Amino acid sequence: MENKLIIKGAKIHNLKNVDLEMPKNEIVVFTGVSGSGKSSLAFDTIFAEGQHRYIESLSPYIRQFLGGMERPEIDEIQGLSPAIAIDQKALSHNPRSTVGTLTEIYDYLRLLFARLGHIYCPLCGSKIEKLSLEEMVDIIIEKAEELKEKNVTILAPVVRGRKGEYDKLFYDFLGLGYSEARIDNKFESFTERLALSRYKAHSIEIVIDRIMTGEESRLFESIENAITYSKGLAIAVFNEGKKNQKEFILSSRWSCPKDNFSFPEVEPRLFSFNSPYGACPACSGLGKSDFFSEEVCPTCQGKRLRPEALSVKIKGKNIYELTALSIRDLYKFFMDYENKLSEKEKTIAHNIVKNIISKLQFLIEVGLNYLSLSRESYTLSGGEAQRIRLASQIGSYLSNTLYVLDEPTIGLHERDTERLINTLKALKERNNTVIVVEHDERTILSSDYLVDFGPMAGEKGGEIIATGKTKKLLVNNAFQKSLTLQYLRGKKKIAVPKKRRTGIREEIKVIGAKANNLKNINIDIPLRRLICLTGVSGSGKSSFLYDVLYKNLNKIKLGSHEPLENASKILGSEYIDKVVVMDQSPIGRTPRSNPATYTGIFTPIRTLFSLLPGSRERAYSSSKFSFNVPNSRGGGRCEACQGAGHNLIEMHFMPPVLVQCDVCLGKRFNREVLQVEYKKKNISQVLDMSVDQAVEFFENIYNIADKLKVLQSVGLGYIKLGQSATTLSGGEAQRIKLGRELTQRLGKKTLYLLDEPTIGLHYHDIEMLLNVLNKLVDKGNTVMIIEHNMHVIKSADHIIDLGPEGGDAGGKLVSFGTPEEVVLLRKGYTAKYLKEFL
Repeated sequence: MENKLIIKGAKIHNLKNVDLEMPKNEIVVFTGVSGSGKSSLAFDTIFAEGQHRYIESLSPYIRQFLGGMERPEIDEIQGLSPAIAIDQKALSHNPRSTVGTLTEIYDYLRLLFARLGHIYCPLCGSKIEKLSLEEMVDIIIEKAEELKEKNVTILAPVVRGRKGEYDKLFYDFLGLGYSEARIDNKFESFTERLALSRYKAHSIEIVIDRIMTGEESRLFESIENAITYSKGLAIAVFNEGKKNQKEFILSSRWSCPKDNFSFPEVEPRLFSFNSPYGACPACSGLGKSDFFSEEVCPTCQGKRLRPEALSVKIKGKNIYELTALSIRDLYKFFMDYENKLSEKEKTIAHNIVKNIISKLQFLIEVGLNYLSLSRESYTLSGGEAQRIRLASQIGSYLSNTLYVLDEPTIGLHERDTERLINTLKALKERNNTVIVVEHDERTILSSDYLVDFGPMAGEKGGEIIATGKTKKLLVNNAFQKSLTLQYLRGKKKIAVPKKRRTGIREEIKVIGAKANNLKNINIDIPLRRLICLTGVSGSGKSSFLYDVLYKNLNKIKLGSHEPLENASKILGSEYIDKVVVMDQSPIGRTPRSNPATYTGIFTPIRTLFSLLPGSRERAYSSSKFSFNVPNSRGGGRCEACQGAGHNLIEMHFMPPVLVQCDVCLGKRFNREVLQVEYKKKNISQVLDMSVDQAVEFFENIYNIADKLKVLQSVGLGYIKLGQSATTLSGGEAQRIKLGRELTQRLGKKTLYLLDEPTIGLHYHDIEMLLNVLNKLVDKGNTVMIIEHNMHVIKSADHIIDLGPEGGDAGGKLVSFGTPEEVVLLRKGYTAKYLKEFL
């Protein structure tokens, strides 16, 4: 049992009392059609039980802050290791969070700049070194001659912007023979009692001496005393109390000898845009003119830091310039920097540089070499967020741990998938168990053990169809029912189209595309075809699709006369009527939004319920069956939760918690409305049905069944009609948008733009999706998709491949043409990997 994970009687969601024995310290892949129960076992059972056991081991005092974690519905789990889930949930939405702060590389950079940074004056750009006592005296004499002033007052700044009454401090200095100080810019004698406000920040500068600049030895002694008392600073005041008063801060630490700019203490917080010591004072470190604005801060130009922080450099670059480099270029920079460190510098910074290099290396291994450390967290895709977490885990060097991953290959080109697989193997080699929920063929084939779920999705799934060592399963004929094995063994195939659409001459020409890393490229897009936009991660695909094509065509079609963005010219827009983008953004920001309301299927369902005898007797209109209409306006929702089915409980110091409504018990409607039934089901029970169940239930109501069949055709048969929008993945949200488009009357001459619609899809679902996309093209439309899945790429009529690499090394047009033409050109990574699929 020691080397096995044994699960008995798992029943969560659609799992049908599942039993499973699987090896530990191996890469175990969970496969099966979308909605077959893979995530229910991996995340909601195995990981959830691991979390539950961890929380149960804590003291009751700690547990009260974490809240009770319900045990998953399971009879028994044996051999469970501590579990870590690396899922695709978006990272922080805080605009202050960046790739650098998330990976902690920025913390190491701050430390490195504080220890080994070279300081330059923000005013004149000259290098600043610490001033010696002699240099300070020379500067004061020089300034006195310049100002034609013979007297100077020397102050010691002993308190700078700190709260307190400071009675003891005054008493101590009085004992040392000093009787006067400048307090909050006003000269005061402390021979009399001074009453300072305890809760207000004060500045206190002790008057060390008022002397003539000709008395060099006395001046020398005064400055020495000032820097002793203030720990390194002295203030020289000329023309004290007059209109033309001038003063200079001198530092035995950091001060510019040319213009006397005195540098603050160089410590890690100076480089933090989340600290008032380092943040740009105008934008408080946001880099934008205000919290809700997209406009760059005019003071720091989006760099987030104050001028002093940006004036500290390593190898001629400040900290912002380093974070703006791609991870690949930053890795090269530090490899070079490490080799050129002096012995003294190595002693100080060897460990810091080593940590930076190893963390950058892990990010490169998981295919994120094109990102920069300054990239804001909320702009990352789910796949990128997951791979950042994965890179952090490799760096933690844990062993005997259970990792659960959710499709880590999302958004990765085949080239980068190989690197990711090596990362998973590295985790395994440290005696960790890695469970991967995955559809990617290369990852499945690289696994040690395979568990296949099915046979289909939702109610028709929830069983384990096949288990065993991956290599053995591929060569024997066991488990004939497994759809996954049928595709892997070649019994079923996503066929290469017999012919490509090539006849139509109409095209859109984009001239001089230059968004983000695009290198002023020209691209021809042939219309009435299925087009795949390909290339490694970060090669410029999204920049071209959204920032160049969609934004500009949308402007043109709306009749706008604004100049084009990120492109010189776009020709051929007259050949299309409209452009529709279907991205992976949520279909709604609130839990109220769901597939039924978004696609419009709920309207005919409500109409049907309003025509039932039970509704006619009560004179109910279709509004009565809406959970968004209040009772006062003819609705029938539960007013205790306003039709949400749950209430949000604020927890003050902790995140708010969703709790099922006590009145309707999550059913959303009031008791009277729930008495109206169609085929013994009320409106709440209908919302709780999966799309597959609803197709059978409404089979004779064609205007409902036809719309539901469209959702089935895009691989969404398993989702519930009333499922909260906030629980849907990016891929599911995108396919719901596609479904909504298909349920409306289809026009011709529309350009549809999609971003990786195959995310989360099994071979079987991809085949269905390709049929839907081809139907759109057959009706005279054009479909252009960003895609990494080779089965979809081989099925396209036309490929546009960008690259050759990601980030600055990408943004060029590598090749274009039919899949066969692209393979023959032998340019770029897509051609290399596509060859084996044709």
